[in-house]
Amino acid sequence: MLVILGLLTSFFSLLYVTAPSIRRFFAGGVCKTNMQLPGKVVVITGANTGIGKETARELARRGARVYIACRDVLKGESAASDIRADTKNSQVLVRKLDLSDTKSIRAFAEGFLAGSPWLCLAEEKQLHILINNAGVMLCPYSKTADGFETHLGVNHLGTGVTTYAVHPGIVSSELVRHSFLLCLFWRLFSPFVKTTREGAQTSLHCALAEGLEPLSGKYFSDCKRTWVSPRARNNKTAERLWKVSCELLGIQWE
Repeated sequence: MLVILGLLTSFFSLLYVTAPSIRRFFAGGVCKTNMQLPGKVVVITGANTGIGKETARELARRGARVYIACRDVLKGESAASDIRADTKNSQVLVRKLDLSDTKSIRAFAEGFLAGSPWLCLAEEKQLHILINNAGVMLCPYSKTADGFETHLGVNHLGTGVTTYAVHPGIVSSELVRHSFLLCLFWRLFSPFVKTTREGAQTSLHCALAEGLEPLSGKYFSDCKRTWVSPRARNNKTAERLWKVSCELLGIQWE
């Protein structure tokens, strides 16, 4: 038994000594573009914490006018205050957007499209960057305000269709907050998983890198295009999913 304990102790000691090198290996790609964004308007959902907050921070640092669209406005204001202080960009604003409630989604979208004073966008008339970052995982069974299962309602129906799909990698964030085991795993192995800043790199790459237009709709990981399952590339399945989604939401798309 003592030999086994000694071996385990040696193994974990070696593991933590080499943690910086392991983290660098798993950190993945880095957004390398130096593009600045003065005068550009950005909306990021769920940017009050985690990957979304770090994405908002970097875009604000580049001079963009950033809207944090989130369900909890108080948390959003706290995040925005932190980002404004860090980046010296006063144009980091918060608007309520609850992806589990289609009324909230429509109110947000209509406010933007109308260029209403409520959204403070009357003078800009357009959105330059939209990052659908918000999502949930491993929630106890529940339903959205519209009666959809929460994961389906928020992650698919609430978020809608994005230009690019990205996989941030294994990131230490609040996404696993509903699972005690995953929270424990994240805490134990935090030296080996991505930070939220590292996890934001692929979103930033897709938002900022030039020349990606021909790759619209593709799948990215670690700041580069990556493999997609044949099922995910099936056009008939995609058309069926689109049709069913529109029917569930009562949308007529021509």
